[in-house]
Amino acid sequence: MSYLETTNNVYKDAALNPNQGLCCTTTPVWQLPDLKIPQKMLEMNYGCGSTVNPRDLVNDPTILYVGVGGGMELLQFSYFSRRPQGVIGVDIVPEMIAACKENLQEATTVNPWFRPEFIDLRRGSALDLPIVANSVDVAAQNCLFNIFKMDDLKRALQEMYRVLKPHGRLVLSDPVCDHTIPENLREDANLRALCLSGSMTLSDYIRTITDIGFGTIEVRARRPYRILDPGHYETDEIIHIESVEICAIKDPMPPDGPCVFTGRTAIYFGNEEYFDDRKGHVLNYNQPLAVCDKTANALLALRRSDIYVSESTYFYDGGGCC
Repeated sequence: MSYLETTNNVYKDAALNPNQGLCCTTTPVWQLPDLKIPQKMLEMNYGCGSTVNPRDLVNDPTILYVGVGGGMELLQFSYFSRRPQGVIGVDIVPEMIAACKENLQEATTVNPWFRPEFIDLRRGSALDLPIVANSVDVAAQNCLFNIFKMDDLKRALQEMYRVLKPHGRLVLSDPVCDHTIPENLREDANLRALCLSGSMTLSDYIRTITDIGFGTIEVRARRPYRILDPGHYETDEIIHIESVEICAIKDPMPPDGPCVFTGRTAIYFGNEEYFDDRKGHVLNYNQPLAVCDKTANALLALRRSDIYVSESTYFYDGGGCC
């Protein structure tokens, strides 16, 4: 049995028998006016973070969500796009689609504004999306892509890139791990399906995304997620797994490489009103400016005593230099 077949079986069982311990989101459920989440949706919240961010969801966007789970994020997305088929949900597991439909129907009883026709549920694979190219404003996945091995991961990212409109946003939440995960754990199909052993380092994760062509990357959050310890897993050391929330934007690739924001800030505190690096970046006196890693490193290379550049905080909420 292939690792993808094992994954499908795990989530078939999770659809038929909701398992609150399968995943544990590291962010609170959005509290929005007139939005109520049915209990079963909460029990089927099989993600490791959140992909719903209001600043991505302006101007009545068309939204794609891959790996529908219990439908919670589909409902949250439809809050921002209240029109027929404004939100598209894709899943490979028929039982999960059926459970999602049932949960969405229940959502209509506690959310007077919501209509099931806001959401278009389609059976399909992340590796071959049933979506027209250049048709989606925002695409998202939560704790799915880390399950894929490298060739399949690249294919899934290429599919997301294909369906996004120019400057469209791909929002991802996945586990990452800066420890070396033993090969025996990586090849354990069940552990991979449970989002425990497929994690790569954050730098490799970002590089894989930018290699597809995404010109701008925002690292929005990075949090502790899981522990693999010798007492419960076949490992000689304690392995710390984190969850990360990233937005990859289908911007043109800059000639000098992607702009990756990891929560770094620059502050100019010299004797002039501002500092201009003549490369499109102006630092006003004593005002913080979020900068991408390229700009941060270029400013550090100037070795100026009147410019402070922070380390990565792995929290970025917009307003940057690029």
